Amino acid sequence: MARAEKVAAVAELTERFQSSSGAVLAEYRGLTVAQLAELRHALGERATFSVVKNTLTKLAAAEAGIAAELEGLLSGPSAIAFVEGDVVEAAKGLRDFARVNPALVIKGGVIDGKPMSPSEIERLADLESREVLLAMLAGAMKASMANAAATLNALPVQMARLAGALQAKLEAEGGATAQADAAQADAAQADAAQAGTDPGSADTPNDEPAAAAADDPSTEE
Repeated sequence: MARAEKVAAVAELTERFQSSSGAVLAEYRGLTVAQLAELRHALGERATFSVVKNTLTKLAAAEAGIAAELEGLLSGPSAIAFVEGDVVEAAKGLRDFARVNPALVIKGGVIDGKPMSPSEIERLADLESREVLLAMLAGAMKASMANAAATLNALPVQMARLAGALQAKLEAEGGATAQADAAQADAAQADAAQAGTDPGSADTPNDEPAAAAADDPSTEE
């Protein structure tokens, strides 16, 4: 490969490392051209699978700032799956293809700037895809909105019941207060009537003049 071609290849790899959401490295030794084409189809439109040269890839990784993350992965026949879309879908495609074609060996990779081991990529493949998660989120939001609407619709009925219960309580308390006031008024009237008919209080004014006359010396003969 001429120097100009190498420079162009490094520049292209650098740009793909920088623009991709993930890059998964794999060893493809033993895969046929037909199997590689099948793998590319399995990855879908938002991921590519390219055979790379380790030396040029190391240079590109250094320029992209991820040399440390790929250290130790660039040995032997290497290919890289550059992911521009859902990394979970790409991980699923690689995992499922490797199960049927053991010649594909996942070495590791970089997802969102973080190094990923083969086992971590396997666990990533077990997650739900972005589309499924969005559908689940939409369903949860729809259910929450339906519950909120039901709650809002029930508020007028609940408020009416609360107002009725409050009115009944106030009326009951008002009736009890009126009865207590009437009882107090009746008791006061009874006390007043009893005070007006007391014999002791009626005889006292008439007895005082008689006592005074008995004590007056001028009345004696």
